[in-house]
Amino acid sequence: MKNLHHYHRILPWIIPAIFLTGWFFAGKFNWIPEYLLPDPFRIIKSGHVYLFAEAGSGPYAGRFLEDAAASLLRVGFGFSLAVVLGIPLGVLSGRMKICRHLISTTINGLRAVPGICWLPLALVWFGIGMQTTVFLVALAAFFPIYINTAAGTRQVSPLLYQAGAMLGVGRFRGVFAILLPAAMPQIISGLRLGLGLAWAYLVLGELTGVPSGLGAVIMDARMLGRIDIIIVGIIIIAGMGRFSDLLLNTILRLFFKSARRMG
Repeated sequence: MKNLHHYHRILPWIIPAIFLTGWFFAGKFNWIPEYLLPDPFRIIKSGHVYLFAEAGSGPYAGRFLEDAAASLLRVGFGFSLAVVLGIPLGVLSGRMKICRHLISTTINGLRAVPGICWLPLALVWFGIGMQTTVFLVALAAFFPIYINTAAGTRQVSPLLYQAGAMLGVGRFRGVFAILLPAAMPQIISGLRLGLGLAWAYLVLGELTGVPSGLGAVIMDARMLGRIDIIIVGIIIIAGMGRFSDLLLNTILRLFFKSARRMG
């Protein structure tokens, strides 16, 4: 049993290890030009400067905390807005046929519009800055949250409500005691998908010329030909996205017994 647990801990790192090994040899033997893909040691050095060096001591030095704080704030506001709108509308659509017919066509039509199409309109409405990015993040995260919540609540058996009524559970209380716990697997899937899209659309919003943010660093580095900083930014976004996913799971498990039962 201990060996199996140890194996499961190692398993997620096999593909990254293979990738890093191939990347190292590609740089060492010049299989790929450095201006296209710098070797891992240069990436580590650039990342150290970006994360830990004194601010202002060089290009991109010590900018991490400022950029990370700006990006986290935008993702937090946008994702929260998507949750506040997506879960209630998903519950209404899943449990009330009239609501489903009223809003599903509009939402599914808007869902088909590529995110890049919203960018010019958002810039006209909100200008360059916080509001545009929050709008794009909220828009991206809303659709998977709404769709998964609607699908999950629609599949909840009426028998559960009948059993709850026999135990004195009212209709309103049943939403929180029966409906949401029963639909929790789909709701969690929607939240995780929405959070992943939130990070993707964060970069889209920050490519518009905002002064700070991880996406802004990537855009600025592209203009200057700093491929190393672009890769550092990508790695940091991937790491922060993974950490935020784990944090979301932890919060859900802490506050919802149905989420803890998912294992």
